Amino acid sequence: MKVVIVGGVAGGATAAARIRRLNEQAEITVFERSGYVSYANCGLPYYIGGVITDRSGLTLQTPDSFYQRFRVQMRVHHEVLSIHPERKAVLVKNLETGERFEESYDKLLLSPGAKPTQPRLPGIGISRVFTLRTVEDTLCIREYIDLHQPKSAVLAGGGFISLEVAENLRKLGMDVTIVQRPKQLMKPFDRDMASFIHNEMRKHGVKLALGNTVEGFEEIGSGVRVLLKDSAPLEADMVVLAIGVTPDSHLAKDAGLELGVKGSILVNDRMETSAPDIYAVGDAVQVKHFVSNKDTLISLAGPANKQGRIAADNICGGDSHYKGSQGSSILRVFDLTAASTGLNESNAKAEGLSVDKVILSPMNHAGYYPGGKLMIMKVVFEQQTYRLLGAQIIGYEGVDKRIDVLATAIRAGFGALDLQDLDLAYAPPYSSAKDPVNMAGYIIDNLENGIVKQWYIEDVESLPRDGRFTLLDTRTREEYKQGHIEGFINIPVDELRDRLAEIETRKPVYVICQSGLRSYIASRILSENGYDCYNFAGGYHFYDAVINDRCLIDRASDCGMNKS
Repeated sequence: MKVVIVGGVAGGATAAARIRRLNEQAEITVFERSGYVSYANCGLPYYIGGVITDRSGLTLQTPDSFYQRFRVQMRVHHEVLSIHPERKAVLVKNLETGERFEESYDKLLLSPGAKPTQPRLPGIGISRVFTLRTVEDTLCIREYIDLHQPKSAVLAGGGFISLEVAENLRKLGMDVTIVQRPKQLMKPFDRDMASFIHNEMRKHGVKLALGNTVEGFEEIGSGVRVLLKDSAPLEADMVVLAIGVTPDSHLAKDAGLELGVKGSILVNDRMETSAPDIYAVGDAVQVKHFVSNKDTLISLAGPANKQGRIAADNICGGDSHYKGSQGSSILRVFDLTAASTGLNESNAKAEGLSVDKVILSPMNHAGYYPGGKLMIMKVVFEQQTYRLLGAQIIGYEGVDKRIDVLATAIRAGFGALDLQDLDLAYAPPYSSAKDPVNMAGYIIDNLENGIVKQWYIEDVESLPRDGRFTLLDTRTREEYKQGHIEGFINIPVDELRDRLAEIETRKPVYVICQSGLRSYIASRILSENGYDCYNFAGGYHFYDAVINDRCLIDRASDCGMNKS
């Protein structure tokens, strides 16, 4: 059996190694147009910033090492120009010599990945405007920085690559501005959760020009002018385009293969395309979202590797199936860790789902053990059925293991109420006896049983301040003085039972505290005494971060805050 693979890196290299492990006699050839067959895409920004100092550390395998171990022919600097399914052949160009030749195949695997989105804007080709996709791109940016010592950079786009590049350029001492058309960074997160990412970026000196659209670039002296729609232009020594990625599917399109979402390659769950004996994997293919079951694109290394293995199994006569992607991801943002899985609230609503959520601020480990830090967790679930839809967590230590527990729960089909029953490891340096994931389950259980009712940050502005409701802040007097929501009175939770006479029983009571715990206790006290009360999801810590961020973005003069 002769197998030709177009593209190395995640999907292609994984498939090549798996095919060899399953079939020692197969003839396997990989054509890769860059000079590197297996490298760590996610590590590229850290080489730019000097965190990774040895460029060889970016390369997981070389053509020689791959051949020595797997007897796979890795042909770098070879670009496949066209596919001819009718005669089972591909046309290949040797980029070093210019030679063109045809290569036949019994099975063909397409793993071309995705290319950086480059809108047709004036000045897109000037020398100081960079994209970042390959090792060569990385070396080019690093060489420019070493040679010209730029003092400033504008990054167009607010996704994973942009934030990682921003952090690394800041560590080099550069002035960095991120321009993003939506009014938030990081689409996997809801805007309220993204506020914590925004605040961390600003804390480390990254300027955010959110809600701005790039319209072009002009070369000025030794720098670049970035033209913005309806705003003053920005000037910098260099620009990195990180607007997003587009499936690199032109070979499939030209060969008549069926395409899917945004021009991606259409495959079934065996990773088979519409043409016989042609498979496709990675960022170029359409997948089913595991939660919504809708067709989508998810450009992450984990799915690409899994798809490569599944395609290899089926190429070798097996029967493996890809069960969908749920977009589990994690990102370091300076000192913070931000992670998500499944659908966020806004995406779930866009899918027409009826959703609810809990927002909590637990410690990463036992509160009495030194060094504990808060994390913000948002768990999204379907009303009535309590089906888990997704989760987002932002914090410091312990974020990764909680998001993985929640991702596993979603994959296993657990409901939101099942979170309280998970038997998770506990020791004071690592967790609490009631793990944050369990705590999310307890809150959801309270909602399901009517023990607590919630109100949310989107309700703040609509809450009447005319006396019809009692707005109650149950923090200490000192906390209240440092900042509170306009219209809220202060009765510390430990004084509440003795001061119930100050609260009219006929009025609904909206309660808040710093993290949600004390206000929950207050809500139970009030409920047991005949009050109709609602606990704020997230606490004042959450509210303060979100509202401050919105004020900075929208430049609102009155944000409902009362800071002393």
